Amino acid sequence: MEKGVVIKSTGNNYLVRKENGEFAECRIRGKFRLQGFRTTNPIAVGDRVEFEKSNEGYVITHIEERRNYIIRKSTNLSKESHIIASNVDQALLIATINYPETSTVFIDRFLATTEAYNIPALILFNKADLYQEEDRMKLNYYTDIYTRIGYTCLTVSAVTGENINVLKRILKDKTSVFSGISGVGKSTLINYIELGLHLKTAFISEAHNAGKHTTTFAEMFPLTKGGFIIDTPGLRSFGMIDMKKEEISHFFPEIFRTSAKCRFYNCTHIHEPGCAVIEALQNGEISDSRYWSYLSMMEESGEKYR
Repeated sequence: MEKGVVIKSTGNNYLVRKENGEFAECRIRGKFRLQGFRTTNPIAVGDRVEFEKSNEGYVITHIEERRNYIIRKSTNLSKESHIIASNVDQALLIATINYPETSTVFIDRFLATTEAYNIPALILFNKADLYQEEDRMKLNYYTDIYTRIGYTCLTVSAVTGENINVLKRILKDKTSVFSGISGVGKSTLINYIELGLHLKTAFISEAHNAGKHTTTFAEMFPLTKGGFIIDTPGLRSFGMIDMKKEEISHFFPEIFRTSAKCRFYNCTHIHEPGCAVIEALQNGEISDSRYWSYLSMMEESGEKYR
């Protein structure tokens, strides 16, 4: 029996990095499923696994308990989930103010998921070299919202190199997952950070200001200075999974902190009298966009968000 870490997932095939640094191409037997999980990918990049040699080649026989993972509702199968990555030290959401635009609802759903699974999250506002004055104003507005909550925000550009050295220090000796909507420049950014990878990139559609999928499967890459980056396919939506309504406010740090002052302990922060969250919203202490993201999650019917 051998052990290793899954560094690439391509359907039913998995590339595993052995403990001795060598690689093994592995498969899973027919109906391999994790107890309690209904996922489109029972094994994810970042999983620590055990595997053995058989007549069919290497076969994964066991997945070690995950330290954490990032999960979302499957795009095609609304009743199932998709694990983006597991056993990560931090999640970096690559966002763009324009070219294309990343909505605050997408940002907030991603951040709520990282809060739910205790994964530190940062927001990288990419393509800063393209921003006009109006984009810069919006960038400053978003940065103010999220830094006040407690999230680290960094403006970066793979064209000018803006803040790339700062980003390299953030990534050093950590396993970091990069995620975001299609077209935000994840692969281009990774190519700039780690020369020699030559990940496939593409221009966004000028007609629809939307990105094309260039990363098809999640893959983990070692960094020369120490650490790993997990590159993931671009997303078009971020449907929530396994969140009870009464818990959602816990994953919005500013709402959770303020809720301690609500008149009722089980306040939903929607219509109750004496709600400190609504009062903070009216006073500008909680942003409108964050509150509407919270409401959209509370009201989600089970259909995937777009």
